[in-house]
Amino acid sequence: MNSNLPGADIVNQLDSADLCGFPHYMLKEIHDQPQAVQVCLEHYLPTSYSALHTPYSSSLTAFLCDLNEVHIFACGSSYHAGLIAQYWIEQLAGIPVRIRSGSEFQEAPLPMSANTLMIGITQSGETADTLNAIALDKQRRAAQSPAFQPHLLGITNQPASALSKLVDWTLPTLAGTEIGVAATKTFMNQLIVCFYLALELALVCQAIAHEKIQIHHAELYALPAKIRAVLELEIQIKNIAQEWVNQQHCIVLGRGINRAIALEGALKLKETTYIHAEGYGAGEFMHGPIALLDARIPVIAIAPTDSTHAAMIANLRKVKSHGSPIIGILTEDAAPETISLLDHALILPAIANPLFPILSVIPLQLLAYHIAVQRGLNVDKPRNITKTLSDQ
Repeated sequence: MNSNLPGADIVNQLDSADLCGFPHYMLKEIHDQPQAVQVCLEHYLPTSYSALHTPYSSSLTAFLCDLNEVHIFACGSSYHAGLIAQYWIEQLAGIPVRIRSGSEFQEAPLPMSANTLMIGITQSGETADTLNAIALDKQRRAAQSPAFQPHLLGITNQPASALSKLVDWTLPTLAGTEIGVAATKTFMNQLIVCFYLALELALVCQAIAHEKIQIHHAELYALPAKIRAVLELEIQIKNIAQEWVNQQHCIVLGRGINRAIALEGALKLKETTYIHAEGYGAGEFMHGPIALLDARIPVIAIAPTDSTHAAMIANLRKVKSHGSPIIGILTEDAAPETISLLDHALILPAIANPLFPILSVIPLQLLAYHIAVQRGLNVDKPRNITKTLSDQ
């Protein structure tokens, strides 16, 4: 069974091929994100959701019952969304999650477990590596007992795609048409759907109180306004891009859940600017890769004021000692001594720690866009890559 889509008039607002005054689709789609998130929230988490558990569908609730594990298959930006989904599901629902790049599954299949939810995440619904991983896992389980038959769920922006034909249930991301090759608003809405799914799993597992659901609901509905506030940093980010336009290398660091955003930010820089950017967990970066640093290698640090903050600041002091310029992506409660370590501080609105990736990815999208434009590159159609990788 697949989920019902909202009325076409809702999604059509985001489907227009009109640039709406923006010079490129990528920039338009970055600025589409508050509206895209609003559409997604209203579809999956209506106002009544916070007052009383009214799941998206009683059929979906039954589909999510009695799970032992969750397996996620994805590639590229969707893989990074999957890493964040892994964190949310494990932390909120307490269900173990394994994630595998679709391109690696044939050589390194996940161990089979009973009562498994298998999730495929792909913007287009046509990514060959992800589809093949799901099909292979489904095939190898076919001869097993009923408990080993997977619950198949797809998360995609194209609900009529090949993915939807392969799975039992589809959760559309409702981001509208994305013309730019680099994923922006589709990645954003993948995160919203993944958080919704984590909440549903937590409720099914009775791992979360209704009061906590109400808190998360309010935080989610505050997101569109907070995303708009982050977009107001664009002039500051454009000025940083002017300084960085000739950079050839970059390191992006994050801790905990923000490691996945470090990977996504580095991917955006690689895709659009052709800068050799690498994303790392900040702690792991100290175990060897820090040897790369000198005054020619800038560092972007995702450093919210949360449980990871003290360790991140200790890491940044080491980075600073090697002369690397640092951009910090911080929350508005950042201490002055933290800001003093940085060459540039991008201050984001305060938000609950689990949702910070939804905000912290936006400055990285904007930085990649403005560096690429100032380099004279075709930001909507980067070289060597396509919107949908339908072959292996």
